[in-house]
Amino acid sequence: MTADKTYNGYTNYETWAVSLWIDNDEGLQTLWTERAQGAYDDADGDTHEEKVENAQNTLREHLKDDFEETMPDLGPSLWADLLNAAMSEVNWHEIAGNMLENVEQPEAEEDEATDE
Repeated sequence: MTADKTYNGYTNYETWAVSLWIDNDEGLQTLWTERAQGAYDDADGDTHEEKVENAQNTLREHLKDDFEETMPDLGPSLWADLLNAAMSEVNWHEIAGNMLENVEQPEAEEDEATDE
């Protein structure tokens, strides 16, 4: 029997907590909104969906790398092991996808106009 680990609409508590801290810190929110827009603007793709997926993959890597680089060095300890375990559970792809939903995506608007 597997337990449902979802938390407040996210994959798990760890993912929700990281996303919450980004959203509730004005500096982090501004930084990551700009980086999400940049990832979208710089992404390539033959279709809008492919462009968004490529942007999401790029942003996921930037998020993961940045947060790993800023983790405190706790040395070999129980606390370091617990922090590393929690961070390994974060679904960076999900956070990146949520961020991209809030950026300007002109190609999406064009796609919608041609569907009418």
